[in-house]
Amino acid sequence: MVSRNIYLQLVVRICLLCLTALLVAFLFFSDNYILSVLTLMLLVVQTVLLINYTNHTNRKIAYFFDAIKNEDFTLRFPEKLSLKSLEELNHSLNMLNSMIQDIHIKKQIQEQYYQEIIKQADIGIMTINKKGHILFANKKIEELLCYRPLNHIKQLTQVDPGLYELFVLLKPFERKLVQLSNEREKKQLALKSTALILNKEELLLVVAQDIHQELDEKETDSWVRLIRVLTHEIMNTITPITSISESILKYFKPDNNLINVKDIDENRIKNTVRGLEVIQEQGGDLMQFVQSYRSFLSLPPPDKALVPAQKMMDKVKVLLEQEGQNGSLSIETIVTPKEIEFFIDEKQISQVLVNLGKNAAQSLGQQENGLIQITAGTNAKGSKYIEVWDNGPGIPTELIEEIFVPFFTTKNAGTGIGLSLSKQIMHLHGGNLQVHSIPSEYTSFVLTF
Repeated sequence: MVSRNIYLQLVVRICLLCLTALLVAFLFFSDNYILSVLTLMLLVVQTVLLINYTNHTNRKIAYFFDAIKNEDFTLRFPEKLSLKSLEELNHSLNMLNSMIQDIHIKKQIQEQYYQEIIKQADIGIMTINKKGHILFANKKIEELLCYRPLNHIKQLTQVDPGLYELFVLLKPFERKLVQLSNEREKKQLALKSTALILNKEELLLVVAQDIHQELDEKETDSWVRLIRVLTHEIMNTITPITSISESILKYFKPDNNLINVKDIDENRIKNTVRGLEVIQEQGGDLMQFVQSYRSFLSLPPPDKALVPAQKMMDKVKVLLEQEGQNGSLSIETIVTPKEIEFFIDEKQISQVLVNLGKNAAQSLGQQENGLIQITAGTNAKGSKYIEVWDNGPGIPTELIEEIFVPFFTTKNAGTGIGLSLSKQIMHLHGGNLQVHSIPSEYTSFVLTF
């Protein structure tokens, strides 16, 4: 409506200018010089009025946009004018100004709301630009890093020079662990970074969390589960020894009195020998159990070298094929790309792969169309990985958290040290071993380097 009225006003004024100009020409050529001069003066007045009308409207709109640019929402235009078009224009500008003001207020309230959430969050948050300037840091990250106020990452050298180097080298989508300690407390910080762009500027969003308490809880939980397994294994071994020892003792000391040598018959000697053999066997099992515990604790550091994945996979496949001699088990290896190499201790990682492959083969048993697939490649994050996959019965959900506990086993034979030893080897390589399983469908162990 506003643009239509302004448009009509301009059309009318331009038409009047044209008519006046024609009238000036007509009067001039009709020798009515006085009237032509007067009409010419009228033409000049109309032109000036048109210019003023246009400038007035343009200035009004320019004032409006300047006010919006400077976030000045107090500007108001009079709405009671003689000209209907300007009155409607002023009304529309005032309405638009009010709408923008409402949006601005809502945006400010929302921004304050989010800032308050970030300030009260139990995790540290800060943003860093490419020059190392810290554009935002909440109170929590200042507490975690023991420095306030944070304006530049160079300030972190006063906390720990290594901490500054870590932030300098921190890349988007990386996860880092850093330990800070002073005379009062120790902190284990988990750092996670994310890239973002704000006002065409590349920023790094860093989130920090003190996981010392969580690690303590995990450590305590791990000790509880380990002690439970150790107690179970030791009790299973000691109980028969104790029971048989009591039985043998009763042979030679019934009613707490030693029997006479003359009363020792052949049957009593045979039972004693048989009991001692069982005690010897149980003692040997206990010694083997302790020896496996020692091997777990005395794992040597990896002797790393560049190893072609294809070469290692071929060797592992040959070793595993001995497990599939029943003919119902297929073993496949996939290496993508073919020339990929791993910087590892080949002996240790081969041991892990063979152990995982044997576990898969044992879980498949006599299952028809049993398949073990070992894949080497690079994941979406650029990390190299090796996956051992099988289409066996899977691992029950309630056992997923237990399988990496040392000496935990669901097999009738075995020490239960294999998976925990494999995970320890991966930790020594700076990597991780994870399991994914869906019962009755598949099981997948992924070694990420």
